[in-house]
Amino acid sequence: MQFLTRWLVTTVAVAAAVWIVPGISIAQGAATWVSVALLGLVLTLLDQSVKPVLRFLSLPLTIVTLGLFSIVVNALVLQLADWLANGLFDTGIYILSFGSALGAAIIISLVSMLMESILEKNAKS
Repeated sequence: MQFLTRWLVTTVAVAAAVWIVPGISIAQGAATWVSVALLGLVLTLLDQSVKPVLRFLSLPLTIVTLGLFSIVVNALVLQLADWLANGLFDTGIYILSFGSALGAAIIISLVSMLMESILEKNAKS
């Protein structure tokens, strides 16, 4: 159940990033919510498998930059998820530049944090 909740949160966060960040586009004719859900699935799987290794390897840079390098790691994982989702499922979502990925990583982090706090608050009630 926790994986499904995490996937839902990530999918909503990706949808917000696609809507807000100008450098992310969805191809004509692509089913928007299906594309976003598939990218959310790949991103969730990468967040639970590859991202901890990348965070460990980038720990010295993260400490030197007072945590700001973690946003760069998030952007790299997002670009990897986009590349995999397009390769495996042909989702039709394209991130045009690293700057767009960086902005999307910030939006995804903020929306995920907000949704997780709301879900946690509702679970305690």
